[in-house]
Amino acid sequence: MVFEGIKVIALEQAVAAPLCTRRLAQKGAEVIKIERETGDFARHYDSAVKGQSAYFVWLNGGKKSVVLNLEDERHKATLTSLVKSADILVQNLKPGALAKLGFDLDDWHRKNPRLISCSISGFAPDGPGFSRKAYDLLIQAESGLASITGSPSEPGRVGVSLVDIASGMFAYEAILEALIKRYSTGLGEKLNVSLFDSVAELLTVPYLLDRYGEAAPRRIGLAHPGIAPYGVFHCEDSKKILIGVQNEREWQKLAVGVLEMPDLATDTRFVSNELRVRNRDLLNKIIEEKFSALSFTGISRALDDADIAFAPVNELSGLRDHPDLHLSRIRVGEEIVDLPRVPGSQGYNESAQEVPSLGQHTREILDRIES
Repeated sequence: MVFEGIKVIALEQAVAAPLCTRRLAQKGAEVIKIERETGDFARHYDSAVKGQSAYFVWLNGGKKSVVLNLEDERHKATLTSLVKSADILVQNLKPGALAKLGFDLDDWHRKNPRLISCSISGFAPDGPGFSRKAYDLLIQAESGLASITGSPSEPGRVGVSLVDIASGMFAYEAILEALIKRYSTGLGEKLNVSLFDSVAELLTVPYLLDRYGEAAPRRIGLAHPGIAPYGVFHCEDSKKILIGVQNEREWQKLAVGVLEMPDLATDTRFVSNELRVRNRDLLNKIIEEKFSALSFTGISRALDDADIAFAPVNELSGLRDHPDLHLSRIRVGEEIVDLPRVPGSQGYNESAQEVPSLGQHTREILDRIES
């Protein structure tokens, strides 16, 4: 495995840091997850998956759970010993929490120059918000993401913890870069990833439109704010279909080959994407009238023949039953659970397919330190 022999100490909870270390564990790293006596609070979000939390099952396969009371001096010494021999430290405790417990991250780096640490926080250390506690939905609201998400009538939350997920992926990416650098320099690195910086990177296009263009995109529900036609239409059989026209060639094919309206292809109100966006309401009305008289099967066949992208608008069961859903397996207690596979990953560490119970590996790790 890629990271076999790499030891990771994870002072983590919730989503962002556990997602990062999950990827390391899947590729063979030994991830030692330090938990309080009550456990990572994500263990208690729900009991949907064989009695365990969906979040925890998703993000913690293959890790070794070690319970430490970091108010106890002996347990503090244990953590310091673990970090001294670690390759990577990932932590997303509240800013200042490590220092409050009596730990010095800079001192850990001095004593272990090969250490790569990655601290995940709500806001970056070089900004005024660094000390604030922050969660995914709060950052969605504060960054403006919610203002461009949802229906025209009100803002909405992205349906998954997008900010946490992005932060975990950026942390994983930064750690990989630091590992590559360490192979040539022999030295580790002190990394910081913030939720706010992560979502700001995702919001670059709306930011540029707001700062340098006419205005930020407006909320238009399940449609693209800057491309038309790109949105949902109703079929004769009450099914919904989402189409996306990306260029002028596709627009011509839609107008002539699918809608069978050659005059529409040369209509001066629709001869460029900017004009189609400007006249979106009229264009959508024309397409809706045509599609509402046709079945989903007929429309999808015509779009396929014209090589125009489309998708049915499904409930979440559409993912569960989709023929293109590829799965990996994980053990939860004595049960086997199917998870979506990680894109681009070929081969997993077999032990990464078991979710640890709270404190399952405490004795193993303590014995190793004491021997």
